[in-house]
Amino acid sequence: MKERLSKKLTLFDVYAVSTGAMFSSGFFLLPGIAAMETGNSVYLSYLVAGFLILPSMLTVAELSTAMPRAGGAYYFLDRSLGPLVGTIGGLGSWIALIFKSAFALIGMGAYLSLYIDIPPTPLALVLTVIFGLLNVFGAKETAFLQRLLVSALVLIMGYFLLEGVEYLTGNSLLPEMQKDNFLTNGFGGFASTVGLVFVSYAGLTKVASISEEVQNPDKAIPLGMSLSLLTASLVYVLGVFIMVKVLPASTLFSSLTPVTDAGQVVVTWIPQSIGILLIVVAAIAAFASTGNAGIMSASRYPLAMSRDGLMPTIFGKIGRFETPHISVISTTFIMILVLLLFDVEGVAKLASAFQLLLFFLLNLAVVVMRESKIEAYKPGFSSPLYPWVQVLGMVISLLLIAQMGFLAVGLTGTLIIICIAWYFYYAQGKVKRQGAIYHVHARLGQMRNEALEHELMTIINEKNMDSSMTYQEVIARSEIIRAQSKDRNLDVLSNKAVQSLEHRLQKENNLEMGWASALTDMAIQAIRLKQGVYFKYVQLEGLRMPEMVAIQCQGGLTMPAFGEEKIHALIFLVTPEEQPLLHMRIIGHMAELIEAEEFLDRWVSARNERSLKEVLLSDERLIHVRLRKNNQSSLWIDREIMEMELPGECLVTIIERNKEIIIPKGRTKMQQGDVLSILGYPNDIKELREWLEQ
Repeated sequence: MKERLSKKLTLFDVYAVSTGAMFSSGFFLLPGIAAMETGNSVYLSYLVAGFLILPSMLTVAELSTAMPRAGGAYYFLDRSLGPLVGTIGGLGSWIALIFKSAFALIGMGAYLSLYIDIPPTPLALVLTVIFGLLNVFGAKETAFLQRLLVSALVLIMGYFLLEGVEYLTGNSLLPEMQKDNFLTNGFGGFASTVGLVFVSYAGLTKVASISEEVQNPDKAIPLGMSLSLLTASLVYVLGVFIMVKVLPASTLFSSLTPVTDAGQVVVTWIPQSIGILLIVVAAIAAFASTGNAGIMSASRYPLAMSRDGLMPTIFGKIGRFETPHISVISTTFIMILVLLLFDVEGVAKLASAFQLLLFFLLNLAVVVMRESKIEAYKPGFSSPLYPWVQVLGMVISLLLIAQMGFLAVGLTGTLIIICIAWYFYYAQGKVKRQGAIYHVHARLGQMRNEALEHELMTIINEKNMDSSMTYQEVIARSEIIRAQSKDRNLDVLSNKAVQSLEHRLQKENNLEMGWASALTDMAIQAIRLKQGVYFKYVQLEGLRMPEMVAIQCQGGLTMPAFGEEKIHALIFLVTPEEQPLLHMRIIGHMAELIEAEEFLDRWVSARNERSLKEVLLSDERLIHVRLRKNNQSSLWIDREIMEMELPGECLVTIIERNKEIIIPKGRTKMQQGDVLSILGYPNDIKELREWLEQ
């Protein structure tokens, strides 16, 4: 069984990781270097770069909410374009992110060395070990540190911006920006600068690699990324504008500490020495948050790849702190080697070019997933203006790669070759799945990958299982039909299911016509959950609650539409049209249960309706209680449902009385001999069992 990471990260954690991954050299080091290329127009290059990242941000938000899994970009590329491209995306991102994070910690060491008489590299080594240990001890602990760092950074930068704006508006002696220092190298120089500062925003999408650990990813990820981009754009554009206005061109162009230099001019509310110290603290927090978020994000790539057989299984181990400790330790160790053996600043340029290639592939991945027409691909956030946003994202990536120069492109090509070599050396014979691109090909008569559909259904279930118990309620209220040997006709069984649903829906109002025929024609849109298990659904406008009928086909049925395959289970579902994702949530939960090897054996061997329902439910969430006078349940006899004291969120869903099914209400009175079906969360059901056994 694959080990999953705990969902402990909130919206603020998403914001902190995303924001922290953006601020470091992009603001505290790069403005002076970028100004040398385009002059005083440098702040506009940050503004344009912020707009250019939007297509990729929307793309990553869609993929992250459709497939919230550790590894982010790797997982998206593997499931859409296949394991070879996934290996390039995963292994390449891991290596590139390690170099970028190491570079950030070198920058932090450089700022600390202003106050501590130790060279930057040894300080960076110590910091790497500290952040590595924090990542081993827990994602929540790491995220807490990330919150502190980003909070300190944003507050201090907010103070710097307020001081700067007050200084600009209150100082009439400021010189106008010289026109000859604006666009100093023309539009070509400006475009080159946009490419240079664009990578300052690239950290925005790193939150995708921790999406598996995010609570309510459908809302938290797109909102967190949007807030992060707004914060970064404001600080970058306004902050660099302040630098341009208050610093002479010669000072700005040659400065490697432009924020500190500008702070010496604009800070007036507090003693200047304290103001400069705060800016240094902000710089240290920025570099630290980038390094910390880098280790956290990078370590999820080998975890995800090991789950899929692209890296050794040891990288997929989850430790007692619920973190991928082997993957974290390995990432930290490689960062230490990089700091000791490489010119980090030079090789860090590799991360920029590779990130642009990654954006190109991710935009292509959305196109593939959409065009595959996989029904289980249900992102919680859908990128608007499809496919033009994705086409624009791919064009932007290619244009910016062209601005990177031969060295960066050459290093990226070398990294791609290494990733391809690893795939053919280690993984090719171990991986049999294909990406969603085969579903696009299927429309031309070629092969499909049904395992991907099943996996996406499982993801839909995981995304919703903690927020609703709709699935359990539907199963508890459903009707189970045990087809006898005489009922060998599939049409007869389908009509029985529809008649049962019609009886259940007879009190519903304004239901559309024709839904019954849509269910009985099994050859149309029947979903194959597993060999021998088929699912059929229809959505109705005005329906108040979902209804389901499941048929146990004893001995198995055959039908020409399905070849020689024996059908053991037919499941019919009707859901409200106003809840468009509800049927996918139910299918997703059911797909996870049906995945178990023993499912069909249990289903075929079940001898009554209650046993069949238990097969469709996880036992830890359901308990059946017969009311007797010789045990604790006697306290409920002759009492109303509303008088029961049940643990937590436990709920009585049905009452079986004299072979009749009663849907209980608050004033329904229980009687001796009743069998109550009670649903609840595992801990609540466990507590109820213990009470009944007293």
